[in-house]
Amino acid sequence: MRLYYDNAYATSFEARVIATADEGRRVYLDQTAFYPTSGGQLHDLGTLNGTPVLDVIDEDDGRIAHLVAAPLNGNTVIGQIDWTRRFDFMQQHSGQHLLSAVIPQPTLSVHLGLEVSTIDVEAEKLDLAAIEDRANAAVLANHPFSVTYESAATAEGLRKATGRTGTIRIVTIEGLDRSACGGTHVRATGEIGPILLRKTEKMRGNLRIHFVCGHRALKAIRADQAQLTATVAQLTESAKDADKRAAKLALDLAAYQGRELYAQSPQQRVHGPIDDSTRALANVFLACGPGTILFTSATAVLLASNQRHAGNELKPLLAAHGGRGGGSANLAQGSLPDAAAVEAVAGALGFPIVG
Repeated sequence: MRLYYDNAYATSFEARVIATADEGRRVYLDQTAFYPTSGGQLHDLGTLNGTPVLDVIDEDDGRIAHLVAAPLNGNTVIGQIDWTRRFDFMQQHSGQHLLSAVIPQPTLSVHLGLEVSTIDVEAEKLDLAAIEDRANAAVLANHPFSVTYESAATAEGLRKATGRTGTIRIVTIEGLDRSACGGTHVRATGEIGPILLRKTEKMRGNLRIHFVCGHRALKAIRADQAQLTATVAQLTESAKDADKRAAKLALDLAAYQGRELYAQSPQQRVHGPIDDSTRALANVFLACGPGTILFTSATAVLLASNQRHAGNELKPLLAAHGGRGGGSANLAQGSLPDAAAVEAVAGALGFPIVG
C-alpha cells in the first residue's frame, strides 16, 4: 500500500517486512510512505528503524523496494521520511502542474531535479515574465489541490491523455488543472511558494524551461543577489583601477607634453582645461630649465614660473579684473568672471592675446 497516495504529509509510519533481497539490503514492506523515483520526481530519503534509506525503486511488478544502508532487524519497522526533501519535491511537483496549466502550449516532459526542475513544451519562444506572473497569481489565489480515483476510460477534462487503463489517480488544482499523476503534492497552491523561471533553452525543436519553486526560489533569489553584489563590487574595483590607470596615463602624457613645450620655447602660453594634468604638465615644464608658462581657459588662469614670483604677480591682477586666487612663487592659479578678463590678465603678464 502506498500511503503517500492519500497523505503526502505523513512523515512516519509503521509497516511489516514481507520480503528482503540482496542480503537484507533490499526491503519490501506491506505499506510505505516512501515515494519511489517515478514520473520525473526523485525518491524520498529517510530511515527504517533508524537505518538510512538510500534509494526507493518502483519495480516492474508494482512492488516498492527500499534500499537500506544495512540489513534490518525484526519483521516490523518504523519508517521516518526526510520531510525537508519530501516537501521540497512537493513544492516543485505542484509548481510544475501549475506551470503546465498556465502555459498555453502542451507540456511534453518534465524533470524534477535536486537543484533545478525543467518542463519541455511544444514552443519555439515564450514570454517568461508573463507566464511567471500568471503562475504566481495562481499561487496567491491559493487554489486547493485534491486527489481522486477514477476510471481511465471515463475520466474527463485531463490536461494530457493517459495511456493507463483501469483506475487512475487524478490530481486536480481547483479551477485550473486535472492530471493523471502518482506524485506527492501540496494541499493548495499557496504552499508552492514563489515560482521563479530561470531560463529557457532549445531542445530538439522545443523549448525547455528551467524553474524553481518555494524555498528553492528564495535560495536562488538570495544567490542571485549575492552574485549581483559581488559583481558590482568587482566592477567598482575595476573602475577604480581603470581610473588609476587613466590618471597615470594622463600624468605620463602631461610629462611628455611638458617636455615638448619646453623644447619649443621656455616661454609658453597654452589655452585649454585647467586640471591636475595641467599642474603636472607645469611642474615638468619647470623641471626642464628656466622658464614661464601660462595656462588659460574661458574663466581661469594658471601661471607657473621659476623666473618670476607667480603668486605675487598673479594675485593683484586677478583682483583688478574681478577675479580671485593666488599661489606660491612657482605656481599660482585663479578664476575670472569671463574670457575678456582672462585675456586682460594674460596681456598684463606679457603673453599675447589668443583669438
